[in-house]
Amino acid sequence: MRLTHAKIPVSSLPMRVHTFSLIFSVYIGVFSWLKADDATKALLPIFGEPLQVAKLPKDPTAFALIELGRTLYHEKRLSRDNSISCNSCHRTDAFGVDGEKFSLGFDNHRTGRNSPTSFNAFLHVAQFWDGRAPTVEEQAKGPILAGGEMAMPSAEAVVEKLGKIEGYEALFQKAFPKSDPAITYDNVGKAIGAYERLFVTPGRFDNLLAGKPKALNDPELRGLKKFVSVGCVACHTGNLLGGNTYQKLGLKMAWPNQKDQGRFDLTKKEADKMFFKVPSLRNIAKTGPYFHDGSSDKLEDAVQRMAQHQLGKDLSIEDRADIVAFLRSLTGKLPNVVAAPPKSFPGK
Repeated sequence: MRLTHAKIPVSSLPMRVHTFSLIFSVYIGVFSWLKADDATKALLPIFGEPLQVAKLPKDPTAFALIELGRTLYHEKRLSRDNSISCNSCHRTDAFGVDGEKFSLGFDNHRTGRNSPTSFNAFLHVAQFWDGRAPTVEEQAKGPILAGGEMAMPSAEAVVEKLGKIEGYEALFQKAFPKSDPAITYDNVGKAIGAYERLFVTPGRFDNLLAGKPKALNDPELRGLKKFVSVGCVACHTGNLLGGNTYQKLGLKMAWPNQKDQGRFDLTKKEADKMFFKVPSLRNIAKTGPYFHDGSSDKLEDAVQRMAQHQLGKDLSIEDRADIVAFLRSLTGKLPNVVAAPPKSFPGK
């Protein structure tokens, strides 16, 4: 079920975008003279295989690992003042986001970037807007120690705190029977990551990919075709419609907020200025505000701005409405068996 994506060097992106431009130009040429159903079918290979719902494992150790991860994901005691959990900013009952422009962290501090959704994130090429963590396991360890987020002083402090809570030692031993000691900071990340690897949200669009032509209505199908013909698919491709490359924000028109330079702040390479990971469009209708700076509240505005800044185009009201209709078909609900918090917490 898990998909893998090759990491693509920033230096190769211009050629890659040019290649995509040629590919979808060919698709447009093909479907322009086909019947409606055939035209839709001609587009679908761009998006790959449909997503599949993740299932809880039957193996006792693997199940124990995921249940430990569920508990830790919702555990507020992983923060300095016992008030913030992973779920505070990446809510499993709200499409993996908190709906805030910038999330609220320790001591009323606001994060510097909009919190991206945790749903389907494990399938991305890397984590965070700048890709600084290669996996969800590594990503999970970052916010716990970040001063403006959960603000624990050190990995050792996290291990010590969990070790003093009655019941956690037994949960870690079940999840990591070969690890001595069982409670380690790496194991915290591994457990949370194992839980997040269940965050897969197929939607109606996946029914279309699976060969069901009536899965989308007419406005949504028009929006799909325009999504391709306008050029959105040059960056938002694959079955996640993004999440698998880095791209410069402001290809055709400079982005107004230049304070955050994206990957440049991480790599210090001039070529990385204003490069960010292309976000997946899965559940995009439910995960605003949009962009790394949370600068668009409405999806319609976000679509128009992307057309202007990335493609140098102004969309008509009709085209924008159709594309937004298509994007709404990408919404998928996380099963309650995965989204639900633990029935109880250790020591309570």
